[in-house]
Amino acid sequence: MKEDLRLETDTAPTAAITPSDLSLLIVDDDKPFLSRLTRAMETRGFTVTAVDSVADGLAAIRRTPPAFAIIDMRLADGNGLDVISELKLLRPEARGIILTGYGNIVTAVTAVKLGAFDYLAKPADADEIYSALMAIQHDKAELPENPMSADRVRWEHIQRIYELCGRNVSETARRLSMHRRTLQRILAKRAPR
Repeated sequence: MKEDLRLETDTAPTAAITPSDLSLLIVDDDKPFLSRLTRAMETRGFTVTAVDSVADGLAAIRRTPPAFAIIDMRLADGNGLDVISELKLLRPEARGIILTGYGNIVTAVTAVKLGAFDYLAKPADADEIYSALMAIQHDKAELPENPMSADRVRWEHIQRIYELCGRNVSETARRLSMHRRTLQRILAKRAPR
């Protein structure tokens, strides 16, 4: 079953993005997924710039800030939140969607605070992503069928402290009274169910 996190925010879509401006930046280091998503969005009328790193994403935004963006959260050279922040700085009305296989509440909230319009957990298909990009407003989150396990609650807490420490592993480990290597192993794993 696909996990789809949607957050409600007070911001309504702006009228500044017109249907004639369908420039789209996709940043994902999963090259087969990037290629498929690029083709799918081009068939929906977008003019796509596809890159596979934070550095290339930032460079593309600085050249020509797109009206839309689909950005993976964890990339080989950094965090997709840095790309969303830059996009919002250079083009505040742009709509950015964060995709991640490491979904948790803290990073979803952080993504929205930094300017993401929506947050989708992988695997998300092109139809879901397109719907999120073009949504008039966010859907209200539904109650989960299964509540979080104790392992998931612990993982969420660690992720929250990690984000509050500016993604600094050593500081996070100190605050959690945990060995740094243990914390690194936990951060490298997918979220428990």
